[in-house]
Amino acid sequence: QVQLVESGGGLVQPGGSLRLSCAASGTISSIYVMGWYRQAPEKQRELVARIASGGTTNYADSVKGRFTISRDDAKNTVYLQMNTLKPEDGAVYYCYVYLGGTRGDYWGQGTQVTVSS
Repeated sequence: QVQLVESGGGLVQPGGSLRLSCAASGTISSIYVMGWYRQAPEKQRELVARIASGGTTNYADSVKGRFTISRDDAKNTVYLQMNTLKPEDGAVYYCYVYLGGTRGDYWGQGTQVTVSS
């Protein structure tokens, strides 16, 4: 079993920055993909960014150039640096990991990000 613990959410003014962290613990030998999704009220959950074990990254078009995803495999932790935040970035952000093969995928409990003046 794998547990994900997210941190770093909160309230920030438009144009500000936040850094989200998600630490995975449990029976983990390696993690293939780590990522972040978000879900705003009355909207579907959407991919924000993900990073594979080789370093390949994917971003939603709406966050390209503003958000940066990174990972520390020694700590089984994924980070999301969010800059130049906009009100429309406000949502619950969920950490996601896919261990690879048949080892399954896991979700964090979510952390609230609110962008408002």
